[in-house]
Amino acid sequence: MQDTVRKNLIQIQEDIAPYKPNIIAVTKYFDESAIIEAYNAGLRDFAESRVIEAIAKINNLPAEIRNNSRFHFIGHLQTNKVKKAVGVFDYIHSVDSYKLAKTISDEAHNIGKIQKILLQVNNANEEQKFGFSIQEIFDVFISIKELPNIKITGLMNMAPLGAFEDELNILFGEIFQLKQKLEHEFNCTLDELSMGMSQDYKIAVKHGATMLRIGRKLFIK
Repeated sequence: MQDTVRKNLIQIQEDIAPYKPNIIAVTKYFDESAIIEAYNAGLRDFAESRVIEAIAKINNLPAEIRNNSRFHFIGHLQTNKVKKAVGVFDYIHSVDSYKLAKTISDEAHNIGKIQKILLQVNNANEEQKFGFSIQEIFDVFISIKELPNIKITGLMNMAPLGAFEDELNILFGEIFQLKQKLEHEFNCTLDELSMGMSQDYKIAVKHGATMLRIGRKLFIK
């Protein structure tokens, strides 16, 4: 797999040049050996979507990799898993309600941590996906921003599978515009836009994506 990851990473980097987003290796469908191979290829950011499975995987990693990597949670986070997630993940991308943000803040307070989060936006209005609508973001942003033990670092978006390029341009463009409007209205800086996966990262990066969540394209020949 090592040669596969290296070759795929080079191809991805060529695809997104001259942009410099952070490539996050989505390892949720792979075991810890995939994390090790990606680490050896130069990546330092890894994403999981199930808390319990992720913790087991991370605990099996060599100490060097655990201590020098950033771990991202990108799945739907249930409130009863928040305590475990806050203890492990550097970033939680998928915050989709004030209740979840408040629970994260409370747990982060308990362990003396400022938890970095992103707010998930469902601007395609897909019923099967979680996330705030654009209007909801404006309604709750200040309340979440004022929670003491979290830091809103940006926005996260999942575009519909199979969407055509025209639709993707619109959706990713909306997220970039939303970031700018939130920064202006609430006098804040949102450094991160987590958008773009294996099938659409080339488009996402043109609309300001700073975090690309890539799994299949990275690990499969």
